[in-house]
Amino acid sequence: MIGAIVDGGELLHVAWVSLASGLGVTAAWAVAIVGGSRALEFGRDGRGVEAAIFAILGLAALVAVLAAIVLGIVALIDK
Repeated sequence: MIGAIVDGGELLHVAWVSLASGLGVTAAWAVAIVGGSRALEFGRDGRGVEAAIFAILGLAALVAVLAAIVLGIVALIDK
């Protein structure tokens, strides 16, 4: 009876995608925070090259987080 109502394969797919995206977005947000804080720290210490590298890393991670948010909104709208 329950097998006719719930598709187990689709349920497993939803669980896998939500776990992967949750961990991925959380990790990207953490990298954005670390990149920004290290860029500020190295900038204050006069280490411009390292500050620029961490700033680029932080910005790239922030763009990834924003892209995930937009992708989630688009997925909700399309359904």
